[in-house]
Amino acid sequence: MDIQRLNHVAYRCRDAKETAEFYRDVLGLRLAHVIVQDRVPSTQEFAPHAHLFFEMGDGSWVAFFDLVDEPNVDQEANPDWAQHLALEVPSVEVLEEKLAALRSHGIDVLGPVDHGFIRSIYFYDPSGHRLELAARTTSPGELDRYAAEAVETLDDWTRQKKEHEQGVGA
Repeated sequence: MDIQRLNHVAYRCRDAKETAEFYRDVLGLRLAHVIVQDRVPSTQEFAPHAHLFFEMGDGSWVAFFDLVDEPNVDQEANPDWAQHLALEVPSVEVLEEKLAALRSHGIDVLGPVDHGFIRSIYFYDPSGHRLELAARTTSPGELDRYAAEAVETLDDWTRQKKEHEQGVGA
């Protein structure tokens, strides 16, 4: 079986720092990585956001998107890229095989997209749920480095978001 485990499941959150405090300090998950971007990597849509990853005991992640312009999480208006199920495959080679297989079934696929620590493809199931297949591309020690940088990156995002909110509300 090529799909080995959950890579991550992604949801929206209303505040990255609040979310980190809950998942890290209350639930005890490791804040493993924080990515701050202006564009959605898969679609290139302009949507400034922070993407937080919390590691669970088996190495899989739960992830959250904090969008700069949307302090309230409205599931009905949720952009589909911010809520998806990501399943892990064992290698980039298997990811390429899955890409070819999906396309041979007439399924539209975005990607592959190189996120710097995983390479991913995106597509929809028959019910319209966005799915991601991901292969880890990290080198030894890279995940530890991301975790060491995560709190500082999160603090920078929180500051940027407050500055944006003050500028919008002014």
